Amino acid sequence: MPISAKELEEKLKNEIQATHLEIVDTSDGCGAKFQALIVSPQFEGKPLIQRHRLVHSTLEEELKDIHAFSMKTLTPEQWQKQNS
Repeated sequence: MPISAKELEEKLKNEIQATHLEIVDTSDGCGAKFQALIVSPQFEGKPLIQRHRLVHSTLEEELKDIHAFSMKTLTPEQWQKQNS
């Protein structure tokens, strides 16, 4: 069963309290490739590798069925600065 961007959004909001998400299915709807921008206060004080590990552990089951998942992870402060 294909994974939807909506399913990923809901899980990330619930599990890592993501405050902003942009998830795009880049596989033409088959749910095999996604690009994600994830903003969460849980990323505060964590280096990039720990942020990515947090996302990977959160989406562990879903990633078994996803061919490619690229992400950009930001803290709320970084997101605010980027969009000022």
